[in-house]
Amino acid sequence: MSPPLMELSASTLVLYPASQPPQEPKNENNGGIVFDSKNLQQMQGEMPKEFLWPSRDLVDTTQEELKEPLVDLAIFKNGDEKAISNAAELVRKACLKHGFFQVINHGVDPDLIDAAYHEIDSIFKLPLSKKMGAKRKPGGVSGYSGAHADRYSSKLPWKETFSFLYDHQSFSNSQIVDYFKSVLGEDLQHTGRVYQKYCEAMKDLSLVIMELLGISLDGDSIMRCNYYPPCNRANLTLGTGPHTDPTSLTILHQDQVGGLEVFVDNKWLAVRPRSEALVINIGDTFMALSNGRYKSCLHRALVNTYRERRSLVYFVCPREDKIVRPPDNLLCRNEERKYPDFTWSNLFEFTQKHYRADVATLQSFIEWQQCSNSNPSNF
Repeated sequence: MSPPLMELSASTLVLYPASQPPQEPKNENNGGIVFDSKNLQQMQGEMPKEFLWPSRDLVDTTQEELKEPLVDLAIFKNGDEKAISNAAELVRKACLKHGFFQVINHGVDPDLIDAAYHEIDSIFKLPLSKKMGAKRKPGGVSGYSGAHADRYSSKLPWKETFSFLYDHQSFSNSQIVDYFKSVLGEDLQHTGRVYQKYCEAMKDLSLVIMELLGISLDGDSIMRCNYYPPCNRANLTLGTGPHTDPTSLTILHQDQVGGLEVFVDNKWLAVRPRSEALVINIGDTFMALSNGRYKSCLHRALVNTYRERRSLVYFVCPREDKIVRPPDNLLCRNEERKYPDFTWSNLFEFTQKHYRADVATLQSFIEWQQCSNSNPSNF
């Protein structure tokens, strides 16, 4: 079986772009921008200033691809312990450097993936008024968002998202169906059924990935559908800005347009789209569990001038009340803890209400937590 986390070697230095300026306050009441991609695309002249990104974030890709391992999960069905151990070693090396790998023969029905993409269109082709009626509530995660304009007033991402929670402990086989019906109406009941099945498949797959990583983690998940419309000024904006994922583990399927890039060895590298594969990456919470050995790497998503881009993202999270700390048997004798104990609920609150995710999310959260503990009246 895989080398457990306790056997990880010293971490590899990963360089990042220059430090970002202080994060802008989140603006839950910003009513200035409504993201209607069709109207924005037809606009002549300059890109709306809210969508402009600074040059440091728009650094061109090198046209090189990330050399992440492609892991065949059929080895688990075959029970080949040597092959499993070899695969775990490949994953371990990738996680020490950048935290990204891809998996094939993952057991998720290709027809289900195709259906999930079809239902992306069912959501984002709805009238704007219908989507706005399902808008994400302040401080929450579920619902529709157009360019996150309800949260930020600058550096808006050129995308629409629809997110919803998936409770791993629920005995209901219709929790997502019920959510879709409640916010989008009876007509989207079939869409809810497709995503119910998709999340069930992702949950099963996440357990296999955790086994490969040599750790167990129970909790809930966040499912997100991303839609990136074409943009005639794609060189001035981003679909998703440079950030790390605050969650534990991300399971992504991207369409064949491409656009996902990872910052490794001081340059942006493209993650090749593979229709038969799922992209896995480590998040900040998992990095904390490994005491910083496994890397939660900076990544971003580009937009295309001519083609729309879509992706399906499944974020695996710990239980809200789980104390995030490295297992005792991971820490070497006299090894210093890189991060103090924290709960996922506190980190989630920080990213939803106080901070815009970037390369420094986890470290900024730790500083915020220490300040709030010492001055609780100020928070």
